[in-house]
Amino acid sequence: MRLVIARCSVDYTGRLNAHLPLATRLLVHKGDGSLLVHSDGGSYKPLNWMSPPCSLSPEEPGEEESLAGVVEVWRVTHKKTGDALRVQIYEIIHDSNHDLGLDPGLQKDGVEADLQRLLAEQVDLISDGATLVRREYPTAIGPVDLLVRDAAGVAIAVEVKRRGDIDGVEQLTRYLELLGRDPHLSPVQGVFAAQEIKPQARVLAEDRGIRCLVLDYDDMKGIESGIPRLF
Repeated sequence: MRLVIARCSVDYTGRLNAHLPLATRLLVHKGDGSLLVHSDGGSYKPLNWMSPPCSLSPEEPGEEESLAGVVEVWRVTHKKTGDALRVQIYEIIHDSNHDLGLDPGLQKDGVEADLQRLLAEQVDLISDGATLVRREYPTAIGPVDLLVRDAAGVAIAVEVKRRGDIDGVEQLTRYLELLGRDPHLSPVQGVFAAQEIKPQARVLAEDRGIRCLVLDYDDMKGIESGIPRLF
């Protein structure tokens, strides 16, 4: 992982366009190729980012950019969509590289772990006639919560959250990319399952061909009557 603190401006072009004016920010370039742009606020959420599969290429600043003080330009391009994140760097304040090693993944507890267990026991909620392949199915970047096969044998990767937000969709997207490289699984479908799914997360999931499953925790435990909704 490369951590760079720099005075920079950022432009995103593709399905949407966005601009971050000149300011001091943290640039996080991860081993999976992704780039995240953070400010000193907003908690964990980056101001802008590019998710894998993507590649970072340095560019020479143009004449006008050089005159304006730009010393380095990064272009991060998504390999499938062609969306691009272009970072104009005016000053590098800190630059370091760190090998974090293999992450074992998030150890879940409480309601989220119960949801995963209950859904593994009730896989028909995912698809009629589905069968469970394995809970915590391993990938190179951590385990996906559930791997099932539908009645036709198609593999489905399921990420389970208590509250589903954009980060969860991004996480499932990365799992799908890796699982899709396995000829014994490909093509792999994705299901994002949660008690509550935020509107922005739903839009992103549907844009990426991921189905959203809203879970009724009490109904799954047999306490109340309620039907999970698959959209």
